[in-house]
Amino acid sequence: MVYGVILAGGKGERFWPLSRAGRPKQFLKLISDKTMIEETIDRILPLIPLENIRIVTGREMSQTVIQNCELVGKEHILSEPFGRNTCAAVGFAAVHLKQADKDAVLVTLSADHLIKPPEKLLRILKSGATIAAAEDCLVTIGIVPTRPETAYGYIKLGDMYKHEDDHIFYQVAAFTEKPKAAVAHEYYYSHDYLWNSGMFVWSAKSILKAIDEHQPDLGALLTEYAKHVGTRKEAAAREDLYEKATSISIDFAVLEKATNVLTIKADIIWDDIGGWNALSRYKQSDADNNVLIGDCLTMDSFETIVYNDGDGIITCLGVSDLVVVRSGELTLVVHKTKADQVREILARLEENEDTRQYL
Repeated sequence: MVYGVILAGGKGERFWPLSRAGRPKQFLKLISDKTMIEETIDRILPLIPLENIRIVTGREMSQTVIQNCELVGKEHILSEPFGRNTCAAVGFAAVHLKQADKDAVLVTLSADHLIKPPEKLLRILKSGATIAAAEDCLVTIGIVPTRPETAYGYIKLGDMYKHEDDHIFYQVAAFTEKPKAAVAHEYYYSHDYLWNSGMFVWSAKSILKAIDEHQPDLGALLTEYAKHVGTRKEAAAREDLYEKATSISIDFAVLEKATNVLTIKADIIWDDIGGWNALSRYKQSDADNNVLIGDCLTMDSFETIVYNDGDGIITCLGVSDLVVVRSGELTLVVHKTKADQVREILARLEENEDTRQYL
């Protein structure tokens, strides 16, 4: 059977102060009147029944997920004692689903993406699941770029592998990290590169086999943990797994090393909603290209994002290229070119005991 694995352990720090420790990005209503994690669940329900969906999140966030997702109960949650990046999270979920179904195929998604149209994504995922169920391969969804983006990783297309339900699968020639602007332009105009979406399809058997091969220490930990799933020792074994696991992404740990990685060329609208500047790409702007959310008033201001999640009104006069955000008692004013560096402010707040309350 096909299962959905939604990774919801991120902090969403670049959306501070709207996103905070007790309410990270996946619980914000950035796209619609639903939280981003609810949007993700709704998106895959036509393909994957609710009982087959698992959400991997931090232990301290488990109850928050249940409270913020109308359809979700504790049976859908796989809670991590603490974060160890995506390789441990993927392996953790694969162990549990393989125990339940030795032939489980996992559609692995992030909880904070914007994707349109959803029905096109479902057809892509269905084709990926068909290949993953029949072959020992790791399928990643590659997005056809719409601009020379420097904030995303890229997939270099290799040889065409096969057709499946009108979708073309390619071998992956290489993964590349976030490029400089000149290199991003080169990638964009070459048509040989796709954005790495962080969406994957694989069987539980194949991904655990790949972790064993390329991260043998973690593979051994997962094998040991699997022995205790469903027993009284499971909780202690989970703590041990996460205490000893290395923090590394599934991309670095496995995909960049494996030779059985395929990609589907997906011509869909996709955005990982990484930070405040993303609002300019999908929210309606005014005549001066300002994005205004909540009670705001601007005069002689241009290319500015204003987000008011608090009481009262935010007014801007004679400014440009800023992000201005108010959430409760917190206010952020940052130039757009520095908006992706909000984490540096959080690091400063963390240094002082008096300001940690604002994280």
